[in-house]
Amino acid sequence: MERRQFLTNAGLAGLGVAGIAGAPAAAQTCEGPLKPQVFHEQQQRYRIGHTTGAAGGWAGHLFKSFREAREVGYRYVEVFGTSFCKQTRPPGMGNEQPGPYKVWPDGYVYKGSGPPEPNEVYFPDDAEGLMHRMYEIGLQFSCVTGGVLGEPTDFADPALRSRMIDSHFAMARFSRRFGCDHQKTNTGRRRPEGTTLADLKEIAITLDMLGRRMKEELGIRFGVHAHLFSQIQNLNEIDYVMENTNPDHVGLVLDTGHVTMAGMDPVALGKRLGHRVVEYHFKDTAPEDRGGTKHVPERGRNMMNDPYFYPLGTGGVDFPAIMANLDAIGWRGFLVVELDASPWRPPKESARITANYFRDVLKLEL
Repeated sequence: MERRQFLTNAGLAGLGVAGIAGAPAAAQTCEGPLKPQVFHEQQQRYRIGHTTGAAGGWAGHLFKSFREAREVGYRYVEVFGTSFCKQTRPPGMGNEQPGPYKVWPDGYVYKGSGPPEPNEVYFPDDAEGLMHRMYEIGLQFSCVTGGVLGEPTDFADPALRSRMIDSHFAMARFSRRFGCDHQKTNTGRRRPEGTTLADLKEIAITLDMLGRRMKEELGIRFGVHAHLFSQIQNLNEIDYVMENTNPDHVGLVLDTGHVTMAGMDPVALGKRLGHRVVEYHFKDTAPEDRGGTKHVPERGRNMMNDPYFYPLGTGGVDFPAIMANLDAIGWRGFLVVELDASPWRPPKESARITANYFRDVLKLEL
């Protein structure tokens, strides 16, 4: 695809006539929301992406991680939108965790990756500049996720509802500029006492309002990411949200690693929720955690020295069974590889192990 065609397809995907240079003046005046985008069914049934914030060499080095993911063969990446927002303090190292680092049996020990890359601001007004960067690397986004840096994320607080919806909608609109057809968000930090029924009622209201706005004004699907140490972590919380939101407005991002380490079986959950799943995050766990761990980890565990997520093929998640179910129900969408930390080897090599698993075991090309 020529560069001009790529930028046209991606950059104008989310714009109406008013956003096209040279449009008649009368056409540039409109009232109300943009006309929802119509997405054609993807030709490739499963599209495989990778998140790129792994501790151990990628955290704090966004464009390095993009380049290395592409060198392995991935064509899509998923990234938090906060990565492209103006920073109010010096850039941090994201998921990077403090040493000293463990020496692994094969002799590998992480030596650190130096200071983080300078932050590059693209949100909200320079989507085209980011398109240029992505074109040069040869990647597309599966989606640009979450909300705006510095805005609230406590979905249980009704006083913050309007700000949260505006923040997450703004990032979804930015993501749509790149042709993304769905949006994902995590919920806020989990309190020590957990998420109460009163919290869940407010969370469901906020998620439904946000998803409805994304569907009606942007024409994209919205999914909430069930995640350890967040407001939506366990089966009761997932069930409540799914039962108390409109399926047209809210779906689930099913993360095989987080679901397993929260005590659930990702195969069974995928079968039960079916098409409520908007996107999958693929990560493996230790074999003894298969089917749902009996030992939910505590917050603060150092993933560089004591990890519980692994590249695909470790044996804690039955990925062939997950794919058999997706084939059976005709599911289509993104399978996004995620690895929070790569303490045993550079993240690029962990990404390569998973890429080989897709090809050799699941018989899927990147």
